[in-house]
Amino acid sequence: MSAIKEQNETIKEKLRKAFSLSEDSASHEEIRSRLLDGGKLTGTNMCVLVCAMVIASVGLNMSSTAVIIGAMLISPIMGSILASAYGNVSADYTLLRNHMIGFGLQIAISVSAAAIYFFLSPVKEPTVELLARTSPTFYDVLIAFFGGLAGIIGQTRLDKTNTVIPGVAIATALMPPLCTCGYSIATGRWDMLLGAAYLFIINAYFIFLSASIILSILKIPKTRELTEKEWRRHRFRMVRNTIIIAIPSIVAVYFMIH
Repeated sequence: MSAIKEQNETIKEKLRKAFSLSEDSASHEEIRSRLLDGGKLTGTNMCVLVCAMVIASVGLNMSSTAVIIGAMLISPIMGSILASAYGNVSADYTLLRNHMIGFGLQIAISVSAAAIYFFLSPVKEPTVELLARTSPTFYDVLIAFFGGLAGIIGQTRLDKTNTVIPGVAIATALMPPLCTCGYSIATGRWDMLLGAAYLFIINAYFIFLSASIILSILKIPKTRELTEKEWRRHRFRMVRNTIIIAIPSIVAVYFMIH
């Protein structure tokens, strides 16, 4: 009996080590530096963002999957989401607010760039790629959540040369829904705008949520300790927002399979 117990303990220990997030984690200072640097709004980032939006818009306009993937790989927009998650977990609400404002600015510029492109484009009919971004379901929630998990885990490792982030950028697809919003505004297709905007909200929020969860597990230092009341209020908001955002996608899946 003792041998079996020891064997079980050994298996548990091996499993714990196999799935441990702290084994090869970067230091808290390094994680902070990486995430906040990635969320900075610089002239270079904004120029790259506009270029990525135009490239993605061309890809959607021409139904070219390869071009769309290329645009998602060079887009810097995910950096603001991860930096916001850091501000959220570290209870640095000034930092959170600043990065959320920056994220809002990136959204406005992205949609404007896409709208200008589609306004000037001679091809006005919605392509299959554009229409595909207007009907989000709960499967998109799963993709965004687990893609966000993979992304933040990759960003917090000691090894800087990981290949996780490009895959996450492709899987979570932040750019195409924004391009579709721009198309909807430029062509007056308001029926497509709501679905595309909702898909973007799903992707952005669940990346933010999964990043917050991993950073909490890694025990990111807080700028100040929350009181029990503040912690309960914070947790309630996160649960409430998650439910509100996820419900329409669950309903969409229900009607899709029935």
